[in-house]
Amino acid sequence: MIVHGLVFVLVLVAAAVPLTAQPKCAPSRPDALGPFYTENAPERSATGRGLVLTGRVLTVERCAPLGRAKLEWWSANPSGDYDETHRATQAADDEGRYRYETDVPGKYPGRPLHVHVRVTAPGHRALITQIYPQPGQAAVGVDFVLTRE
Repeated sequence: MIVHGLVFVLVLVAAAVPLTAQPKCAPSRPDALGPFYTENAPERSATGRGLVLTGRVLTVERCAPLGRAKLEWWSANPSGDYDETHRATQAADDEGRYRYETDVPGKYPGRPLHVHVRVTAPGHRALITQIYPQPGQAAVGVDFVLTRE
């Protein structure tokens, strides 16, 4: 009777191991680059006030953080126009975390409110995507998951 109970416990533990041993992340969904991307934006973590974007940059394998990944941001200003003031480049910290603050983008004709980002890390494919804050939303948390080249 005791042996039967011990076997049950061992089977239960063995069945649970694969569920926790290999966490998986879904790759982030790419989105349009748009016509207003320019390289070499100034290094900074803020281009205004009112909308805070936070999260982590991860690799699809094991959801591991990609420390020092490069994030390039651009968005319309509060009037709905793209300008140099609302462009930034920043590096995630050693744990892949980032925090970027900008003005809430103004209404851009034919599009919902959005912020563009290009995320790169050595050995990984570049991710170009957009974040769509809801009207009145002051903070958005989003993790960017990159795939290997």
